[in-house]
Amino acid sequence: MKIFGPLYDTVLKWAGSPSAPWYLGGLSFAESSFFPVPPDVMLMPMCLGSPDKSMRFALLTTLASVAGGIAGYFIGLYALEWVTPWMQEFGYWDHYLQVQGIFAKWGFWAVLVAGFSPIPYKVFTISAGALVMNLPLFVLASAVGRGARFFMVAGLVSWGGPKIEPALRKYVERLGWISVAVLGIGFLVWKL
Repeated sequence: MKIFGPLYDTVLKWAGSPSAPWYLGGLSFAESSFFPVPPDVMLMPMCLGSPDKSMRFALLTTLASVAGGIAGYFIGLYALEWVTPWMQEFGYWDHYLQVQGIFAKWGFWAVLVAGFSPIPYKVFTISAGALVMNLPLFVLASAVGRGARFFMVAGLVSWGGPKIEPALRKYVERLGWISVAVLGIGFLVWKL
């Protein structure tokens, strides 16, 4: 079943759209507080489609992601009881409980690493608010972690651009399914 090739082509078309930065910003904001799809899926094709704008796209993604992280922080601070059923239903509650222990020990460093890693960042943003982490430190850690991730992705994709695009197009289905498998295995390992 071919899913990733058509999705890749669609997102690549969006990259050339005048509205693409709005979509990227909205996705970046939402992913940091409640939405499950990471902005990398749109950032990479946009950088391939317009390599000269890659750093602007990375900056937009970073700023919108940090703003979404602040929204997640305030969800945790003021609305944890309201989002608890949602977190339980979508399998984030156990992550939230684990993150509480991590925050107790690592705080700033936990947010910084979570911002860079594929760990569901929204769990850390909500936890930071629920545990009343120092807001300026939270914003700093988010900006450094998320910025490092998105600027690295944009830099690598724009650097490899025309050279990697044919290979990416050729192997996009395999890469997509491998990513799904790795995420599935990672989720199982996390749960166990």
